[in-house]
Amino acid sequence: MRIAVCPGSFDPVTKGHLDIITRAAKLFDRVIVLVSINRAKQTSFDVKERLELLQAATEGIENVVVDANDGLLADYVAQSGACAIVKGLRAISDFDYEFQMALMNKKMVEQAETVFLTTNAEHLYLSSSLVKQIAYFGGDISDFVPACILEPVKKRLYRKGE
Repeated sequence: MRIAVCPGSFDPVTKGHLDIITRAAKLFDRVIVLVSINRAKQTSFDVKERLELLQAATEGIENVVVDANDGLLADYVAQSGACAIVKGLRAISDFDYEFQMALMNKKMVEQAETVFLTTNAEHLYLSSSLVKQIAYFGGDISDFVPACILEPVKKRLYRKGE
């Protein structure tokens, strides 16, 4: 069985994330969408909430499971038996960072290859940070997040009474 890990903060999951996850699910027998916990990063949703949002967003994709990790990605990949780490790329600036991470992960877990999937052109500009900023100011984020999680995301992110 070919298992891939698709890590990210998913704060919140966007249509761009979902595009990468869906495409990875066509390439691998099982895809573990992994909420990576970065204690240096301020998040809008806690780990449990991000897992719930991801479960809702990926519900129809049979070979996708969601999980969380509070350690090294390389350790998780080795323990899960994954053969690949799937990362989405939007721009050259993404590649510089992700290439460095891919080399480091390969050094730590030799059997795991990093597979880069370029984002669909319609999601090229999309990031969780931009979604949060638009939502904070009351903007319409329905084009950016899966419909099944729109209401909980709006409820959390739209500022109230200002």
